[in-house]
Amino acid sequence: MSLPDPRRLPVRLRTMREEDLASVAAMNDAAVPAVNALGLDGLREHLPRCSAALVAHDASGVIGFLLALAPGADYASENYAWFSAHVPGSLYVDRIVVAPRAASRGVGRALYAAVTEQARALGLDRVTAEVNLEPPNPRSSAFHARLGFTPVGEQVTKGGTVRVELLALTL
Repeated sequence: MSLPDPRRLPVRLRTMREEDLASVAAMNDAAVPAVNALGLDGLREHLPRCSAALVAHDASGVIGFLLALAPGADYASENYAWFSAHVPGSLYVDRIVVAPRAASRGVGRALYAAVTEQARALGLDRVTAEVNLEPPNPRSSAFHARLGFTPVGEQVTKGGTVRVELLALTL
């Protein structure tokens, strides 16, 4: 008897749970520099700010996650501050990470579909996110473009070590 092909396992979404945190923190930190490192303690500290904390999972466990913040959150991110000033009234996707083993399975698309529904439920008309230009993240840039995100600005962050493209999706 052979094991099922992991690319064919059904993907499901749900709200992040305590038992997900260790695997989410490890997945997040493995994705640096596309996202900044948090570690388990940083993730626990960050979660109360988030209006959406979703995981994608299949029979193998957590294969992706998304964290998003609504307007007015107490968050010292340079990118969140930029969107608060320039694209107010948007749901800000702070980070989305898909495990390499789940690439090309629609996980990112499913997470974004859920977060756009969350934005609508909150009465918001846009979802915002940023993608690194330096260091480059061309896969993420292409993915966001396919979803309909458009550039609304650029900024240099982290003391000049990172340049990001700021993106918005109008719902």
